[in-house]
Amino acid sequence: MKSSPFKRFRVLDVLLSGCRREEAEDAIVSAARDRGGDPGYVCIFAVDSVLKCHDAPRLAAIANSSFLTLCDGMPLVLLGRVFARARMSRCYGPDVMLGVCDKGRAAGLRHFFYGGADEETVRLLSENLRARFPGLQVVGSIVPPFRPPTEEERREAAEKINASGADVVWVGIGTPKQDYWVSDMRQLIKAPVLVAVGAAFNFHAGKVPQAPRWMRRCCLEWLFRLCAEPRRLWRRYLIGNPRFVFLVLRQLLTRRPHPLCGGA
Repeated sequence: MKSSPFKRFRVLDVLLSGCRREEAEDAIVSAARDRGGDPGYVCIFAVDSVLKCHDAPRLAAIANSSFLTLCDGMPLVLLGRVFARARMSRCYGPDVMLGVCDKGRAAGLRHFFYGGADEETVRLLSENLRARFPGLQVVGSIVPPFRPPTEEERREAAEKINASGADVVWVGIGTPKQDYWVSDMRQLIKAPVLVAVGAAFNFHAGKVPQAPRWMRRCCLEWLFRLCAEPRRLWRRYLIGNPRFVFLVLRQLLTRRPHPLCGGA
């Protein structure tokens, strides 16, 4: 497995990568060019994912064994800046995807998409990214079933991805399912990097609106998403966020189970 290129800091049970978005993109492109190296995977975490790791030790172990576990939430970035003194910025998943697609063109990187709600979503995703980044190489896609894949389907997916010669496999099947998938499939897939990128498929396909950039800069994206999908997201933000604050304060005061923002 590829070794992580950045210092890690701990929030609750998760070792997060302290880096800027541009640095993360460069690291992914560099790792994807290393076609003879060991495969690695990238997790992109917001507060909700860190809470899921607190409740699921296996998920925390997956995050802590990644090539990168990036901070896609300003609360995580602020904790890293204040307590770990990390020079870092928000690694917003959709922007990381755009940056890697752009920078990877010079290296001739080949991209594969695993996920999406339907074939139209993946078609629009491919068309929009190719239009935005002329010369982008998209070498295949798979829209998996919503149920857990069978062992045969997992094997067939790995064979199709390997046959495509992909360098970067983008996985958009929702967290934490996508994080389990990249960990479980890592040794079956020859692509140097697998990236669990979440809702980026729907955003770049134009299926779901993104929060305005000013709201993202002001840490208000959660409010935009809550208003757009209240039935799906109310529990995440109205219950999850206060719980996260409580657990972080407890960790800060008691230093248990680990000191807040301690290193790897």
